[in-house]
Amino acid sequence: MRPIKKIYYSSRFLRALKNLPVELKPAVVEREQIFRKDSFDPKLKTHKLSGKHKEHWSFSISYGYRILFRFLADDNVAFENVGDHSIY
Repeated sequence: MRPIKKIYYSSRFLRALKNLPVELKPAVVEREQIFRKDSFDPKLKTHKLSGKHKEHWSFSISYGYRILFRFLADDNVAFENVGDHSIY
């Protein structure tokens, strides 16, 4: 897998990120760094979603928190939401 060139952050993602528990924010930074190098690193548990989110993927920040994203053209990604399973 090639490294991610650019990540675009939706306004929904940025709002949700602000509302995450403070103790979780360092894990978000760490997981994003891993994701930029290898979006399918086993630590991330990256998986494709189905149903109404069939165009989206998700990876784990912690046991209960995920980042919802889409792959775009040219190795770019859009982070669309972050939170617990209610984001699905």
